[in-house]
This record gives sequence, structure tokens and C-alpha cells, in this order.
Amino acid sequence: MTILQLLNYQLFDISLSQFIQAFGCIFGGFVLRRILLIILAKSIEQARQSRFRYDHLFLESLSNPLGWVPLVFAIYLASLVLQLPSEPINLQFFAASLFRASWILLTVWASIRLFEVICDIWAEIAAKTETKLDDQMVPIVRKSGRVFLIIIGIVLFLQNMGYSVGSLIASLGIGGAALALASKDTLANLFGSLVIFFDRPFQIGDWIEVHDIEGTVEDVGLRTIRIRTFANSIITVPNSFFTTSIINNWSQMQKRRIKMTIGLTYDTSSEQMQQALKAIRDIILEDESLHHDFFLVNFVGFGAYSLDILIYCFTKTTAWKEHMDAKEEFLLKIMRKVEELGLEFAFPTQTVHLDSIPEQSNFHHMHE
Repeated sequence: MTILQLLNYQLFDISLSQFIQAFGCIFGGFVLRRILLIILAKSIEQARQSRFRYDHLFLESLSNPLGWVPLVFAIYLASLVLQLPSEPINLQFFAASLFRASWILLTVWASIRLFEVICDIWAEIAAKTETKLDDQMVPIVRKSGRVFLIIIGIVLFLQNMGYSVGSLIASLGIGGAALALASKDTLANLFGSLVIFFDRPFQIGDWIEVHDIEGTVEDVGLRTIRIRTFANSIITVPNSFFTTSIINNWSQMQKRRIKMTIGLTYDTSSEQMQQALKAIRDIILEDESLHHDFFLVNFVGFGAYSLDILIYCFTKTTAWKEHMDAKEEFLLKIMRKVEELGLEFAFPTQTVHLDSIPEQSNFHHMHE
């Protein structure tokens, strides 16, 4: 048998020469894939040394999907060389559909990897901002975007493979409506999470109070928010609860208040009261931990057992421990000043006045 006859030898209506040509196409695809990967690796190495920070990340994300392009094209070219039969099964049409579907999968794969790089860059930028909500939002957007791209890829893949995606979606319409009604609370929580992310009434680590719930925000999710109470327990609250509630964010205080009333004994004279008021005002003005722009120190009334002085001022710090330390030092200064002025703090007392004392004989007679 001559070489020409050998090449014309047919198997499944395909000649040996066609098999050789198809093999050559696939072999060339592997060679081109190897060359392309080498070129991409060198390009990535050069990009690392460039003045742009993120260009090598984009090249790395595209390297694997691009590396499969020559091989996919070579396999499709091999199917054309083989001239696959159309009877009893149209293999040529199947190969063309699979080729288009492969391009869709590669595109979706590349899109997902690019999206991951964008999310990584966003996470790096978010880590440098003051708010922590964007740090929490990055993984949520990352997962949602990945699922969305995968669903789009599956739909396009099925459509190119000849399946009627439109009828499938239509058949799911009625079920989707029922599902939407059943999951209205979930949708409300999802909407609540969007409101929190965009309005930013608080961020992770803030001390908030909503109705009878008070604590520190630990986690913000798509459905719920976890709050660490001061009793060290965790309260899980649906996001929809925050869209209709008044939120008191204590962490946004620019200063922290000190409000109290102290009482001096009733033997304090008017001149001594004036001295005490001036001394307390001077203490506030000399204390660097307190705000000096607005404060009140006033004699406000005659109490049941004391002369009452209202003290109303603010510490510069809003941190709880630092506030308590500043308040403690302020109170000690007031105590020392009251002692220096020779005054006394009042405490609940009662004075009994007797109009007359019975005579001793009558007194003994009354007790016999």
C-alpha cells in the first residue's frame, strides 16, 4: 500500500490525512498556548516593575483564560478539518455550538477574575478609609457579583447549546412571583442593608441605641446586623428594623456631657455661695480636659436640706474610660475647693424644734 493510499484510508468516513491534519491543529494549539503563556509571564514581570500599581494584577487575572484561547480555536479548527458528519447526528453543528459556548465560558471566567481584582483593589482602598462599612461591603459585593456572572454564563451557555432559555425563564415566572411574596421579609432586609450601606447611620464598632437595644455594632450582613451588648451578649437584628427606627449613634458624639447637682449646707452664706460658684467656674476654665466654650455653674434653688448648685459642662474626650477619668478628677478638684472655703456638702437631715419641755415632775409622773 502506497503512502497516498494510506493517507486516503478512511475510518468513520474520515480519511487518515484528515486525522493527521486535525492532530497537527491540536498540536499547534498546545504549542501556541505554551508560547502565549511565556509571553504573558514576561509581560506580567515587566508590569510589576512599571510605575502603575495594578496593571500586573489585571494581566495575571487574564493569563489563564487567555492561555486556553489557542487550544480552543485549534480544537474547533480540527473539527472543521475532520468534516464531521451531519447524519444521523449533526456533529458539525454540535462542534460549532460547543465552540461558541467555550468562548462564552472563557469570557465569563475572565470577567470573574477581573471582577476579583477590582474587588481586591477596592478592599485595599477601603482599608485606608475611616468607615468600616465599606470593608464589610466588599465581600458581599464580591460574592453577589460572582454569582451574577456565573448565572449569566450558564444562561448564555445553554442558549448557545440550543436550549430554549426564554421558555425556561417564562416557566419560572409564576414560581418566581410566589417566591417573591413568600420572601418579602428577606427582600425588606436586603433593602435595609442597602440603606445602611449608602446612608451610613453607623459603622462597625460604633456604639448605637435603637429602642431598647444598645451596644456595639460587630457585623453588618445582607439580612441581619449583630450587636454586642454591654452585658457581652450578641443581639441579631433584621436590617429592615433599622429602616423604620430612630438610631442614636453615641459614637458620633463630639463631646461628652457632665450634668449634676451638688448641695451645700444651709449655714452657707450668700458671700460663700458666690465664692463657691466662682471657684467651680475657675476649675472648669483651668481644666484642659473640659470644653470652655459653653458650661453652666449656677445656684438653682433651695432644696429640702441643701442649697443646690447645677453644674453642666462637657469633656473633650468621648471615650467612656477617659471621660470617667476626667470627671473623677473634676469632682476631686471641687471637693478640695469646697474644703478650702470651709464649706460642707449637705446630706439628708431633719431638725426638730420643741416649743417647750415638760417639767421634770410632770415628766416622771407621765411615765409612772
